[in-house]
Amino acid sequence: MTFSKSATCLAITASLFNVTASAEQQANNDTSNTGNTGNTGNLETITVTSDFRQQNLQNTPASLSVLTDIEINQRNARHLEELVAVSPNVNFASGSQRARYYQIRGIGERSQFQEPINPSVGMIIDDIDFTGIGSIANLFDVKQAEIFRGPQGTRFGANAIAGMINITTNEPTEDFEGAVQLGVGNYNSYDMGVALSGPASDTVNYRLAVNQHNSDGFTENIHLQRDDTNNRDELSVRGKLAIEASNDLTIDLAGFYFDFDNGYDVFSLDNTRETYSDQPGFDQQETAAFSAKFTYTGFESATLLAIVSHSDTDLGYGYDEDWAFGEYEWRSDDPVYTPDPCITPSGCLADFDGYSSTDHYYRDKTVLTTELRAVSNQGQEIFNGSTAWVAGVYFKQDDEDLLRQYTYASGDFTSINESTSVALYGQLDTQIAEKWSLMSGLRIENRSADYNNSDLFDDRIDDTMVGGKLVLSYQQNEDSMWYGSINRGYKAGGHNTDGTLPEDLRTFDPEYLLNYEIGYKVSLLENSAYVRTSVFYMDREDMQVKSSKTIIREDGSSEFISYLGNAATGSNYGVEIEGAWYINDLINVYGSLGLLDTEFNDFVNADGVSLSGREQAHAPNYQFNVGINVQPTDHWLINLSVDGKDSFYFSDSHDEQSESVALLNASVAYIQDNWQIKIWGRNLANEDYANRGFYFGNDPRDGYTAKQYTQLSEPLVFGATLDYQF
Repeated sequence: MTFSKSATCLAITASLFNVTASAEQQANNDTSNTGNTGNTGNLETITVTSDFRQQNLQNTPASLSVLTDIEINQRNARHLEELVAVSPNVNFASGSQRARYYQIRGIGERSQFQEPINPSVGMIIDDIDFTGIGSIANLFDVKQAEIFRGPQGTRFGANAIAGMINITTNEPTEDFEGAVQLGVGNYNSYDMGVALSGPASDTVNYRLAVNQHNSDGFTENIHLQRDDTNNRDELSVRGKLAIEASNDLTIDLAGFYFDFDNGYDVFSLDNTRETYSDQPGFDQQETAAFSAKFTYTGFESATLLAIVSHSDTDLGYGYDEDWAFGEYEWRSDDPVYTPDPCITPSGCLADFDGYSSTDHYYRDKTVLTTELRAVSNQGQEIFNGSTAWVAGVYFKQDDEDLLRQYTYASGDFTSINESTSVALYGQLDTQIAEKWSLMSGLRIENRSADYNNSDLFDDRIDDTMVGGKLVLSYQQNEDSMWYGSINRGYKAGGHNTDGTLPEDLRTFDPEYLLNYEIGYKVSLLENSAYVRTSVFYMDREDMQVKSSKTIIREDGSSEFISYLGNAATGSNYGVEIEGAWYINDLINVYGSLGLLDTEFNDFVNADGVSLSGREQAHAPNYQFNVGINVQPTDHWLINLSVDGKDSFYFSDSHDEQSESVALLNASVAYIQDNWQIKIWGRNLANEDYANRGFYFGNDPRDGYTAKQYTQLSEPLVFGATLDYQF
């Protein structure tokens, strides 16, 4: 795998135009795009692969970003959370040590504890459904990550009401090639990866990728005098086989093994990176998964695809609830803990016997999916040759067993949640005139779920949901396109776990969303620049949010209970802009901007407070990414970029907010024919900023007064990485 210096530099600089560049038309594109050939120009060509048909991004009538392997390498991103800032209106919440939950256009979960949840943003990796466990989104040997903004009711169904993230790893190759990656960084970080690919026989090609990432993490535990209680120890192994079984049948197999054994010690009584916990938490995940895709082209009218995937995941997540240790003291003139008795001239501010508590969650999650899809072949369109079509059936079995061990519980809590989904879907792509095309899709999905727990709550829900889309596009000329769309997405209902709730509140209904969108995409200056824009309005119905109810007992006393219910409607609207300009062989600039406004309508939260008109949680009003690449010679590439984000509410249950932030990133790469070395850094100004926040009392020094506590994102991180291809 040898690259010329000029080609390498050009690919890196072109792809750094933020998300992607315009793509050339593929031979197997549907007929509605056959006249839309793109210019080659200076911009890299990228293809959207996760829709029903492959198509070029510049002619795709939807708002989405494609983050390529070049952008991954430039930012030295090891995980998706370190990359999503380049995509407008995409946010994340750790919910654990790594980012496990993502929010798109202000919609998405932020954490999971005892209750079962139905995520709003789906995640697929090589046809395997990892929705809700996105903390394993390792980016080594990844080809690209496609982020669809807005509901994907036709293509992905119940777990894509806000959008979808589809990650594709590199494919097996016909010729032998390999790559080695070695990296070191601050916080005792190191990274080692190797990828091998080539022919196993005349009809079978293989690819194997192994990556190990380790870091002490960004926390110093003062009490234990350790700096690795929030460590990262992450092993990722992927294997692929591409089999040409016959002239008409190809089989693509993928196998995965992830073993993440991370610490979880991020909360400090002082809201710093210095903790006092005596029982630091953990965030562990061991996953074994596989997928098989059979593609049969022997029929004249259509190509037939059969896709099967299975994953088995053991999740362990827990934390030190008191964030400290049994008996502790602080000096009044210094808030930092000292292990010696508090004997100082200034005396002691506090001398408390603190409580001691841990909260641990262990989940066993298995997911089985099967899908059968027929895609019409070119030249086999219906309705007088005007309409290409897709039809399919989908099945998903998702089982999750939970064990919770909590210090103040009378015993262990256990639950079993078994859900089954069956869906039928179809799509028509109609060329209604020379420059006009209409895309119409429909998906009908039935989901049933049986839930029972150790509190003797046993219930079953059964929901039938309908989603789809209408997309009208106008190809103004070969360089510009307009589109308007209406998409309907949905999210399944679920169960509340509190056994004292009345029967009518034990379950909640599905949530629906209508997304109205207008977009414009154009290539400029002989394909040396592009602009992509979209304007959207989302109407949310039966929003699944935390509500509350006061229950009067038989003895006249009352009980206040919070629960998840369909208690609100809401609206989310905004603008997304992406652009780049390849000024000359020396300089190119790029940028993206997401503007977002969200609000609740007719909603009273779990504390009985009306939030009507207030912004929704984890929905910053703006996000931006701007950057410049300077390539003084074929051997050198310099990049500077800034990621920015507005403040946002941490939760719907309190008024605490994050602070707005702007982060400076940079890298310098030296490139040769088959190797490159780069020095890189993120958050160069070492800004402290939070991705998760709470409001309650947990500090004995102030009498457990309620205040804001936050989980901080990564500080200044820097290092050097060597890539070698052979």
